[in-house]
Amino acid sequence: MADARRGTVITVFSTASAVGKTLIAINMAAELAKEGYRVCLVDLDLQFGDVCNYLQLQPTYTLADAIAAQEKEIENFNVQAFLTTYDRYDVPFGVLAAPLKLEEAYNIQTNDVKLILSQLQLKFDFLVIDTASTFSEVNLMAMEMSTIISFLGIVDFIPTIKNMKSGNDTIHGLGYDTNKIRMILNRSNSKTRIDLQDVEQLLGSEFYHVLPNDFGTATRSIKTGCPLVLDTKASPLKTELRNLVARYTGNPLEEVDGKEDSNSSWFSKLFR
Repeated sequence: MADARRGTVITVFSTASAVGKTLIAINMAAELAKEGYRVCLVDLDLQFGDVCNYLQLQPTYTLADAIAAQEKEIENFNVQAFLTTYDRYDVPFGVLAAPLKLEEAYNIQTNDVKLILSQLQLKFDFLVIDTASTFSEVNLMAMEMSTIISFLGIVDFIPTIKNMKSGNDTIHGLGYDTNKIRMILNRSNSKTRIDLQDVEQLLGSEFYHVLPNDFGTATRSIKTGCPLVLDTKASPLKTELRNLVARYTGNPLEEVDGKEDSNSSWFSKLFR
């Protein structure tokens, strides 16, 4: 999937808040990095981005700093200098943090963000973009650039489902190739009387991938700052997050795990 010159862009989007976008984006980035890809995770929730909070990172620079530097040093600009590196269990990936101040977020122009993303595409195999829950100009630009749009939803209350349908109709109305949009259901077995098949019928398509409800495991991940896919503890949610990435890359999970086992020394295994 990764182009030889420009990296694959995976945007995680939803029309509802608190559905797990950031957690899923983080785990996608970590799993891709674990497989050996060069990965950058971009926080495009400009006003309330939580990527660095989830990963317990203290960024020196943010997207706002990168844009300011790009405007001043067009020829000598190095976008990688403005990334924060996350590295646990020898699985590193870059993070471009959201602005720290609201006034910085308000002043960011869409075209400036596009230039930054275009430069990152030249440096990384994969860009994983976490977004705000709105059809903003910045989000629409990111979706236009994307190879895959991971449209995330949950089935809990009727208003949430109505919101999901509206968002799904809007995305498909933008004229993208249907294969570009992957509808993902999070918290699939949460307590609800709403039938999944009824929701799919309403939406007019089946969910591409289903993630189980595992609030305790997800909460532990956030508290420790460690993505689930890097955690040594097994869980159904961890497995399905890894399966989702395997479907995106076309690398069967069994082959990925086998490759890791064959390439890992006894010393590295000791500290996994």
